[in-house]
Amino acid sequence: MTDIKGRCEPGFAAVEAALAASLGKDDVGASVAVYVDGEPVVDLWGGYADADRSVPWERDTLTAVNSTTKNMTALCALVLADRGRIDLTAPVAAYWPEFAAAGKERVLVRHVLSHTAGLPDLSGPTAVEDLYDWRGVTAGLAAQSPQWEPGTAAGYHGLTFGYLIGEIVRRVTGRRLGDFFAEEIAGPLGADFHIGLAARDDRRVAPLLPPPAQTDDYTAEAPSGPDGTRREYDGVAVRVRDVNSVAWRRAQIPAVNGFGNARSVALVQSVLANRGSAGGVRLLSPQGCEPAWQEVFRGEDRVLRAPMSWTVGFARFGNAFGWGGWGGSLVASDPEARMTVAYVMNQMIDQERQEDDRGMEMIMAAYSGLR
Repeated sequence: MTDIKGRCEPGFAAVEAALAASLGKDDVGASVAVYVDGEPVVDLWGGYADADRSVPWERDTLTAVNSTTKNMTALCALVLADRGRIDLTAPVAAYWPEFAAAGKERVLVRHVLSHTAGLPDLSGPTAVEDLYDWRGVTAGLAAQSPQWEPGTAAGYHGLTFGYLIGEIVRRVTGRRLGDFFAEEIAGPLGADFHIGLAARDDRRVAPLLPPPAQTDDYTAEAPSGPDGTRREYDGVAVRVRDVNSVAWRRAQIPAVNGFGNARSVALVQSVLANRGSAGGVRLLSPQGCEPAWQEVFRGEDRVLRAPMSWTVGFARFGNAFGWGGWGGSLVASDPEARMTVAYVMNQMIDQERQEDDRGMEMIMAAYSGLR
């Protein structure tokens, strides 16, 4: 049996059992956290931070959460909107004038947040190193034409989401998104989540482990459609080795390169489930949270090749909203239950070849604690 540490209120024992089962089957190291009414009721971790299973996963272990980072980036935009600094219904060009080029003058901020802006791909970068050039990437996005009429269709903005929102934040505040997040969200909450990781934190990082039978050269494949065909994509291929590199940690790629653990992910996102506050800290008004669960688009996502419901910044699943990351991390918030559940791990699963239900098992276990 894997030794699980942390705390778990008695009513949520099923979450601890789910983590134990996952560590006994697919996981190497992982953490799970549940917040209700902005307060922790589950904060558990266990397993190992390395493939050799020689370094224990500790309370302060961090790992790359990939696209789970998008939840943090979206929250930055909602905080600024709630403060009156950004209008979600305004054109992006109102804050970023160069963006109006190539037929994008009608792209709204909410289009970018809901993956309906028509800019799912980066046309310029061809190597991971190109992603570290913020001004180069954003200048390229400003010059691109949308692939569809903005607002009429959705296509998952895997990498572009972070640059688009991040540049709006930079134009409005004068700060990089990772810095704004650290100073205005993570700092006040005391959340150990980072978009751009400092060297002092390297010792705490559990490297991502590629799926079984894969190597560090493993990359995510484009999703296949119902007929088995894949969407053409010739952009940057991010490998596991890239995500584990020092250069990746130091960069700010706000769609995908956040580092944290389940506690920090759940703490930050519980602000939205709890009408704007967590742990006695208020970040935005109750009304400012509502766009997170208000549907903007429902239909077939052109990139994911699946039916999706997108809100202003998040995917919506029934009463809950949130998003997950390449390999398995996941966070979901339910504003009716005022609950947020987060799961973070280092062992990736190739979802094209194996169903990955680890995060969902944690979420369903958490719901059992509310009964």
